[in-house]
Amino acid sequence: MLRRLHSEQPESFAFTAENQKWAEAQLTKFPEGRQASAVIPLLWRAQEQEGWVSKPAIEYIADMLGMAYIRVLEVTSFYFMFQMQPTGSVAHVQICGTLSCMICGAEDLIAVCQDKIAPKPFTLSPDGKFTWEEVECLGACTNAPMAQIGKDYFEDLTAEGFAQMLDDLAAGKAVVPGPQNGRYAAEPVSGLTSLTEYDSGKTQYNASVQLAVDIGDSVKRIQGDEVPLLTPWVGKDGTVAGRVAAAQPPKAPEAPKPAAKQAAEAKKPAPKAETKPAAQELAEAAPEILKEARGGLPDDLKLLKGVGPKLEETLNELGFFHFDQIADWTEAEVAWVDSRLKFKGRIERDGWIAQAKKLAVGDETEFAKRAKKDGIYEDE
Repeated sequence: MLRRLHSEQPESFAFTAENQKWAEAQLTKFPEGRQASAVIPLLWRAQEQEGWVSKPAIEYIADMLGMAYIRVLEVTSFYFMFQMQPTGSVAHVQICGTLSCMICGAEDLIAVCQDKIAPKPFTLSPDGKFTWEEVECLGACTNAPMAQIGKDYFEDLTAEGFAQMLDDLAAGKAVVPGPQNGRYAAEPVSGLTSLTEYDSGKTQYNASVQLAVDIGDSVKRIQGDEVPLLTPWVGKDGTVAGRVAAAQPPKAPEAPKPAAKQAAEAKKPAPKAETKPAAQELAEAAPEILKEARGGLPDDLKLLKGVGPKLEETLNELGFFHFDQIADWTEAEVAWVDSRLKFKGRIERDGWIAQAKKLAVGDETEFAKRAKKDGIYEDE
């Protein structure tokens, strides 16, 4: 299936306050410079909030993680769990159409979707509340036929019961997920034939369904305020576990010096501390900075792997317009620039200096060739 950005996009995206707090906490799970590892959970939370993943959401998350837009788009389009078109305001229904479900009545469920939602998949229902699609095996073969609605499984479905369920959801009623024929989980339809001693004392529903019933949640999307923010790796003082080395044990006290030596040292004038103002030290570490591009013609810094339009704009604001400026950065100058970027470590990680040295003398890198040929830069 061809997966691409939808033709109609919202003007902007932003996480809700609670979801933003949650997303920022996810970044602390990973070492400095490795925040890109959080891309999938952040995309999932954006989808839970909006119902689908839009272009502004992709760009917003890319900016949070210091990633090129194209990289986040690649992740979104690769995983089918991410919806790349608007979905129903109440729910997006996924009907399993693989072997077990198909022979147990999945086609009847699809017919219900075509009748009550829309004739074709990924089409909004007239009231805008639902969309649907047929998907590959969802792994609940014993409970076929089944559907995933939002984050929950609805199993052992019949066409009549499924149609009523959609009517209830449209009316704003909570529906019970899990098996719909009285089964507890995935035991035989005829009842347990073994381990019957474990059948007593259990809750009315299996643990997942019971929790949904207890909190009155069936297909509601996550908004971030359902449970306290869980970040056990962050201490009460804000320190992230594993980021700071353990405190060194106190040194053993030195043996006292002879009295004569102490007296001689006391007579020596204390040496003057050679300190420099912090601003002066920063200035000495700063690389060559320009107020504007030479001749009004800046180099296309987006030809550097890891630099996209937003990062190019940041570099220009710092006073860097040309490849030869970047090619001449020393280790101290890299540290100066690195401290002014959103995420540290990317200069060395992506090899900006080596790339800039080639581009400054008219050579081309493999990335620059691809970028020029395809017209696609790192964060587009």
